[in-house]
Amino acid sequence: MNLGTESDGMIPRLYVDAPLAAGAAIPLDAARGHYLRNVLRREKGASVLLFNGRDGEWQAEIEALAKNGTRLSVQRQTVPQRRGHDLWLVFAPLKRERIDLLAEKATELGCRRLQPIFTQHTAVSRVNLERLAAHVMEAAEQTERLDLPEVAEPRRFGELLESWPADRRIILCAEAGAATPIAEALAGLPRPTADNEIPYAVMTGPEGGFASSELDHLRKLPFVTPVGLGPRVLRADTAAIAALACWQALLGDGRDRPPAR
Repeated sequence: MNLGTESDGMIPRLYVDAPLAAGAAIPLDAARGHYLRNVLRREKGASVLLFNGRDGEWQAEIEALAKNGTRLSVQRQTVPQRRGHDLWLVFAPLKRERIDLLAEKATELGCRRLQPIFTQHTAVSRVNLERLAAHVMEAAEQTERLDLPEVAEPRRFGELLESWPADRRIILCAEAGAATPIAEALAGLPRPTADNEIPYAVMTGPEGGFASSELDHLRKLPFVTPVGLGPRVLRADTAAIAALACWQALLGDGRDRPPAR
């Protein structure tokens, strides 16, 4: 959550599922009411920014703030709804702290979907989707996103590729074999625009890397572009974050200005 104060120009920002419109009353659960009241020290009449992924961002006022219930009154829209480019992150699950970090940074970097994939060398056997969703929501609140990326159910490598949409190009972070440097590779690919949304995905393997058979299979697919991330060996989460940042800088919204409020 945004931890600034109204005095320094920062207003707490919360994701809610309820419809947002002028005059709407939004109840908050006990945990969020406690956070506003006891952590952020907000009082009745203080401002809060709300978004739900559908109706844009709205400014609301704390109408009631008590242990038995918190209610917000929606006042005006501050930013109309918009969505970033159609970018997925497909990644092999990592250990707890690293997958938490990856979910947070992928949200910050504009991913629309986080897709865990079990590969031959994936050491982690379970993904706590509820925990990842909580990290995603907090990251969206902090970074002024107007939506939440989808946290998808994990899929097996072969199962995912069998049902993969052929129009979604995969930027494969290949740790072995032939691969074009990422800046050079992305420069030769079409850039999505408002009038021509081109779906992409960045794919990274586990800490032990993809199996050679998996890399061979991926390289044969016409929608896969293998890329290299430099001469150093990167951790799996570092590789994903670096590739996403490069994609946004060269093909995505890295050159866009923030919206006026």
